[in-house]
Amino acid sequence: MDKVITVLPGDGIGKEVTKGAIEVLEAIAERYGHSFQFEYGLIGGTAIDETGSPLPDETLEKCRKSDAILLGSVGGPKWDKNPSHLRPEVGLLKIRKELNLYANLRPITFFKSLAEASPLKPENIEGVDLLIVRELTGGLYFGKPSERQTRDGKEAAVDTLFYTREEMTKIIRLAFELANNRRKKVSSVDKANVLETSKLWREVVEEVAQDFPEVEVEHVLVDNAAMQLITNPRRFDVVVTENMFGDILSDEASVLTGSLGMLPSASLSYTGLNLYEPIHGSAPDIAGQNIANPLATILSAASMLRLSFGLEEEAQAIEHAVNNVLDLGYRTKDISATGSKVLTTDEMVAEVKASILDREAISNIMSAYK
Repeated sequence: MDKVITVLPGDGIGKEVTKGAIEVLEAIAERYGHSFQFEYGLIGGTAIDETGSPLPDETLEKCRKSDAILLGSVGGPKWDKNPSHLRPEVGLLKIRKELNLYANLRPITFFKSLAEASPLKPENIEGVDLLIVRELTGGLYFGKPSERQTRDGKEAAVDTLFYTREEMTKIIRLAFELANNRRKKVSSVDKANVLETSKLWREVVEEVAQDFPEVEVEHVLVDNAAMQLITNPRRFDVVVTENMFGDILSDEASVLTGSLGMLPSASLSYTGLNLYEPIHGSAPDIAGQNIANPLATILSAASMLRLSFGLEEEAQAIEHAVNNVLDLGYRTKDISATGSKVLTTDEMVAEVKASILDREAISNIMSAYK
């Protein structure tokens, strides 16, 4: 299989973790006889510095000509005082809108070997396997007006929470379709006791649910959902919610695995041109030190193989290799524990690659996880 992948390293540790994921993809190509061509583009603060735009037209053109997109991270304090249109995050929001990346999938999986890295009790997180489905191109992050104002002579600011029924229906239907192939439960998160958008959201959930009679559905207020994620996360299967709630809840859910550095994500488009990225930020405080955790980006690459290229066996090979490396006690600094061996970013990548390229070992690993 020949595929073109546009790589957007972005800012901070983005360059380090995408480099690691590319090396792992190259190991997969060697192991299974594929060919991956990598094209590089600019986004975020780095793009501002080099081109004056957080998302240059050239980057968008490269993305549209590729089969999938791998993104590192965007942002950093260097650009915090820039005017609003020259903030790195504008590039991230724009690429989502331009490529119609309407759905963000964030799987939260329990890693038994990382139980010590989580501040939660093992009995609360063991067996957790949930999927957060986040609407990605609407809500407060995109609503207009979004601006500074003067009202009655006083400085003010306004953001607009706006959704159409169509936008809600698409993301909610996707959540039900995904749940139908999992444990058949959808938890819809809203703030219907206060927000008009949430009241419409809840109506749409009830309408879509009629087409999935085998799927259990529940409505959870966002504040309760935040509490339940920590106290009883096993109750959730598929969680579907709007843009800002999904952003906050999925970051909160990282505590279940012990680190933001373990959580991948996939952003799906209407056209099939999908973007894959870790959910962690650019971590400028550790950038360039070769200590960042590359596993979330590596697992995002596994999602790319599965969702964009239909390569299930290859995706599982990466996921099982990551599990194997963790089971052997290898850790980056953010997930280190008593008795573990702390590795650099490059060393962790090398261990995952070695596990993939060891045919006998990966075969035994995959058999053990079946």
